[in-house]
Amino acid sequence: MQRKIIPDIVQHQTICALPGESTVYETVKQMVDCDVAAVVVVGDDGKLEGIVTERDVARRVVARDLDVRTTRLADIMTRDPDVLAPDDTAEDALELMRTRSFRHLPVVDSGEVVGMVSIRDLYAAVKDDLEDDIRETEAYVFGDRYGA
Repeated sequence: MQRKIIPDIVQHQTICALPGESTVYETVKQMVDCDVAAVVVVGDDGKLEGIVTERDVARRVVARDLDVRTTRLADIMTRDPDVLAPDDTAEDALELMRTRSFRHLPVVDSGEVVGMVSIRDLYAAVKDDLEDDIRETEAYVFGDRYGA
């Protein structure tokens, strides 16, 4: 089955988004409050400008001994990140994440962020698909669908 990002993987998400002027400190607090590992950075028009992950905070702020209360997201974010469209497949998303070493990808529709996909979300979808395949195979082998 070709699962689509929306609605098969991402459902009823609240997007954690902040402007580029936000500090890293504010961002980490927001990540904790939203229980997420990545936030999108949006402009005044609400359009995606970048993404910041926990890994970015560790590597681009903490490891460089920058001040979390004064460092702005605009200074550390990944600008113009790769994105997914709502009708992209989970398989395509997983391959992009694997080849580019991403753990999170924004889902964008007409420039607006409508979701965020994590590698964990995609692994869960793949697991469900594999379990469905196993059930189908067992049903065939053990006769539930023999001759059907």
